[in-house]
Amino acid sequence: MEFKQLRSFVEVIHRGGFTQAGKTLHISQSAVSKQVAQLEQSLGTPLLERTGSQTRLTAAGEVVLHRAEAMLRLQSELLSELDDMQQLTRGELRLGLPLLAGDTLFAGLFAEYRRRYPNVTIQLLEGGSRTIEHAILNGELDVGGCLMSSDPAFARQAFCDEPLDALLPMEHPLAHNAQVRLEELADTPFLMYQRSFVLNDRLIQACQQVGFTPKEIGRSGQADFLAALVAAGQGVVLLPSVVARGLVRPGVVRLTLEAPEYLRWDIAFIWREGAYLSKAAQAWLALLREFPVKRAVQ
Repeated sequence: MEFKQLRSFVEVIHRGGFTQAGKTLHISQSAVSKQVAQLEQSLGTPLLERTGSQTRLTAAGEVVLHRAEAMLRLQSELLSELDDMQQLTRGELRLGLPLLAGDTLFAGLFAEYRRRYPNVTIQLLEGGSRTIEHAILNGELDVGGCLMSSDPAFARQAFCDEPLDALLPMEHPLAHNAQVRLEELADTPFLMYQRSFVLNDRLIQACQQVGFTPKEIGRSGQADFLAALVAAGQGVVLLPSVVARGLVRPGVVRLTLEAPEYLRWDIAFIWREGAYLSKAAQAWLALLREFPVKRAVQ
């Protein structure tokens, strides 16, 4: 039994077939099939049931998948520890960043990290909190930025805690106000975020708490696109204040939002509790502490 056989087997399950696994591993489909067959032969039991184009795990396959994922995580952590002996003259940082505020908050930090550690390769994943949490638990990321949660599966380092502002079309009846209460937006269509954004859940909960369910007209993870839709008169979007300040443009006004206290953009960087945290990841967390988010005047 070899690690390459275990990885091929795991990727067949994760990617939904031999062909896609081969593309991920940059080897041929036949090579993937051969490695899985060798693994089954070495273990003396079939791991997959193949019916036409369909493939599913046997009972033994379920056990092997669970153990193989753990073994591959341990292998990755071992390699990370060995890389650390090079004092960051080489290595890899597998980093997850929120889609919102990527340019506002993280572009400068990313550039500074590259300046300090030019030989560390950065593998970047951008997405909502659920996407990043899932990738961390699967061992695909070392550390990532998510909305704060109390999930014991993660260790965390707080990064920022921003209120939300409302971006409204200039012609909206409330556009000339300085602030707006959440319940005053009950009749306004809402632009929401991608389904992987936990912020959606908080927004819907807050709206229902004040007496209405938001009328959703569209979703996106791109703040610029959401602001453009507001400028086109499509509805309201609630964005972290640090993001909203940079998106005011012709046809768009920014109002301070009065809402339940939990409706905030409180980002923490998380990693798997108890997992080895590489020097490259530790260096990223140290950089965040060195350059905390500074709140601008409202």
